[in-house]
Amino acid sequence: MKYPNIETDRMIMRELTLEDVEAVYRHFSIPEVTRFMDIDACKDLREAEEIIAFHIEDSGCRYGLFIKEDNNLIGTCGFHCWVTEDEESRAEIGFDLSPSYWGMGFMQEALNEMFHIGFELMKLDYIEATTEIENIQSQLLLKKMKFKQEGLKDNLMYFILRNWKEFI
Repeated sequence: MKYPNIETDRMIMRELTLEDVEAVYRHFSIPEVTRFMDIDACKDLREAEEIIAFHIEDSGCRYGLFIKEDNNLIGTCGFHCWVTEDEESRAEIGFDLSPSYWGMGFMQEALNEMFHIGFELMKLDYIEATTEIENIQSQLLLKKMKFKQEGLKDNLMYFILRNWKEFI
């Protein structure tokens, strides 16, 4: 599937490509970015290439979040594990942001756009999200975005339904 580029007030969102390897390396070499992810901070460009290649090959998409004023990559977000079974379609959303941009509303701006990609373009019935128990910032964001907590195991599970606008 071809995913559109998106322009918000402050960002250009587009799918990551191997041409973004240096920017991805700079972003994912920050330990705070990968703290709650299932990867370590990047140590070299090869690891950044592997991150991009994983998302290119995975079902779904991964957008880079680029600041309009300087084209600096400040984070990523997108869908993975896209499955359709029993006439129900779902995918998990993932996101990360450089610490110097935390608390400024960039990820909320990006997730609003991702809802349209997920529900309108991909035709998802619901979107899932998982956070570690210690990842309070992501939990607060998901709750602000109207995700519902589904359960507690090793991680917290969240979901939002296609008719999410009805709950705003």
